[in-house]
Amino acid sequence: MTKNEYTPEEVSPPGESLVETLDAIGMTQSELAQRTGRPLKTINEIIQGKAAITAETALQLERVLGVPASFWNNREAQYREAIARRARKAELAKHVDRLAEIPYNSMVKVGWVRSARDPVEKLENVLSFFGVASVPALDNLVSAAQFRRSNAYIANRFAILAWLRQGRIVAEKIRCAAYDEAEFKRVLQAVRALTVTLPSGFDSQLVKMCARAGVAVVFTRELPRTHVSGAARWLTPEKAIIQITLRYKTDDQFWFTFFHEAAHVLLHGKREGVFIDKNDPMTDADEVISDGATELHDETMEQEANKWASNILIPPSELTNLRRPLSKPAIIAFASRIGVSPGIVVGRLQHDGLLPFTQMHDLKRKLLWAEDTA
Repeated sequence: MTKNEYTPEEVSPPGESLVETLDAIGMTQSELAQRTGRPLKTINEIIQGKAAITAETALQLERVLGVPASFWNNREAQYREAIARRARKAELAKHVDRLAEIPYNSMVKVGWVRSARDPVEKLENVLSFFGVASVPALDNLVSAAQFRRSNAYIANRFAILAWLRQGRIVAEKIRCAAYDEAEFKRVLQAVRALTVTLPSGFDSQLVKMCARAGVAVVFTRELPRTHVSGAARWLTPEKAIIQITLRYKTDDQFWFTFFHEAAHVLLHGKREGVFIDKNDPMTDADEVISDGATELHDETMEQEANKWASNILIPPSELTNLRRPLSKPAIIAFASRIGVSPGIVVGRLQHDGLLPFTQMHDLKRKLLWAEDTA
């Protein structure tokens, strides 16, 4: 249902219009039956809403009554749709307890579904958001998803699926060239340079740059109990998605997550399912393949993505040249020389145990959603 669509709760049977028309011209049901060649019983059942006005009957009514067949066809369609909607609402009313599992209020807050008070309407909105026709179909969607639980967090499956669904909705609207691996590698080198300046509107630049290579980059707010930093998957064989949150809100974590997901696109083929990063990928990453996949990912893929992201940001050969003892001036100079932000260097040193996590956090830049800066 579209946002501004009006759907009346009650639609009268088209037989009421037929009675009004007969009364207006002074024709009886018996005469109508004779003129149309239909049994009187059929005419009476149409008037009572027990029998449908078929396309053939609509044409006969047009000839006899002078009222266009399209009118009768539309009245019949509206009536049958109203009946179907009432039946669907009655069926959904049996499942409103399922809303307890769904982060509906959080989805309303970020604008993914409309606010509603009626539980049945809420469930209708949920089904529309996920693009499924029924609660059993939604259950199939959930059961098809394979999640690997994090030791640190208990995630909400529906929150994760909603986050992924929103990413897909946005990604489908991003116009991309057909995926080109060589072009994507060139784009990633250019993206790496963005880490230094982090210009205003860098997110839109990132989207445009990656779209040239067939990769849709989507920024999606994290819902409560999602515990997601990023995800990578294929929308079509020619279009990949990298979906990012600002979960950790510092440039080192953001850029590592982005290049980590880019590595999955580059290294691990156009496989079905989704690679989801549910923890800090620089410490205790927890990847899954979900959304229809039947098996969990190979841990080797996770390690490969971590290594690739680490190496593109800070080549191992360069890291050995960092001047000791570690100091802010040394880190800033080193970051400038290799062309990344100082925060990325600090994050890498902390991850490798070369720098305490309590030191030099001021070299990391915080990233916020635009509306959070207002």
